[in-house]
Amino acid sequence: MADLKDVAVLQEYLIPDEGQAAFTQLQAFLAQHELNEQGRLPPERELCDILGVSRGALRKALAIAESEGRIWRHVGKGTFLGSKPNETISPSLTVANLASPIEVIRARLTIEPALAREAAVNASTADLEELRLCAERGREASNWRQYENWDNRFHRAVAKATQNKLLVLMFDNLNSIRRTVVWGRRREDIGGPPADHHSFLEHEAIVEAVTDRNPLESERAMRIHIDTVSRKLLNSN
Repeated sequence: MADLKDVAVLQEYLIPDEGQAAFTQLQAFLAQHELNEQGRLPPERELCDILGVSRGALRKALAIAESEGRIWRHVGKGTFLGSKPNETISPSLTVANLASPIEVIRARLTIEPALAREAAVNASTADLEELRLCAERGREASNWRQYENWDNRFHRAVAKATQNKLLVLMFDNLNSIRRTVVWGRRREDIGGPPADHHSFLEHEAIVEAVTDRNPLESERAMRIHIDTVSRKLLNSN
């Protein structure tokens, strides 16, 4: 029988997509951004703009980070990085600081097409609705951080649609690492994704294939998408 503590840890990872997407953004920001000497995070309103998330989503992300001992809050003074002097660094963030973009790309090409294939077989009606929502909101994003947040949520929705908790956990770790690795990349389009951004049609192709319950086409659509993302990322470095 599973230990209650282990169950609680598993539930921490399997949180609503809105909170997990924001948490991924927060982890990437904390890994790549130098805070002031006190380690204080920006105010919530400013942090929402930086991460491209809503206030509600940010608070869920901060709650997760606090439960893991990554941040602590002092009423009236703010939110600070860390919680205990002897706290260890998150394994995923350690890997992210060592991983190369090529390693992230190869990991994504190995894992995410397979997740899309499984999603086509197992997705529920709610999963399909979440995929459509994420694709639509990503297209409507007014800046890159908002787009990244919906992109995080879209890819996690694919993983969640597999109905396999272990695969979701694997995806969450991979996604945290890949977002951290690319957080600081320079964008040619300062405002946000252009109307013809490649991911819009590619995300829609994935949604269509999963909705049609076509495993092979879902896998192929995801592979095409990650191939395109990979070329764009490598050409920008």
